[in-house]
Amino acid sequence: MPKYMLLQTYAQGEDCDVPLPEWAPEDIRAHIQFQHVLNAELTEAGELVEAEGLAGPEAAKTVVADGKGGAVVTDGPFPEGKELLAGYRVVDVESEARALEIATRVSAAPGPEGAPLRVPIEVRQVMSAPEV
Repeated sequence: MPKYMLLQTYAQGEDCDVPLPEWAPEDIRAHIQFQHVLNAELTEAGELVEAEGLAGPEAAKTVVADGKGGAVVTDGPFPEGKELLAGYRVVDVESEARALEIATRVSAAPGPEGAPLRVPIEVRQVMSAPEV
């Protein structure tokens, strides 16, 4: 079965422009509970490969090396906040349609007062390295 990566950035949802740390505690708990329930359902269905959130950009490093000497390690990247990857899921599903169905649920995760966030979720097939 093909694997797909569902990528979520810090972009605000179409129906929510309040950053998660500023939500009411009960709204944060409901959002996190939604993520746990979805992950449990996908695990039980044998579709979830991995799901993780990522540390904020203040903890990120960028490494550049030429293979001959030491690497250059810098803080960042620091693109626009909405472009930064916040987390991901890798799912192993029968079709792209199923991956899109899961992304639809993730996009509609509950926000403040339970309203669907409508956050953009990028769906990309995970490719294997070509035979050499």
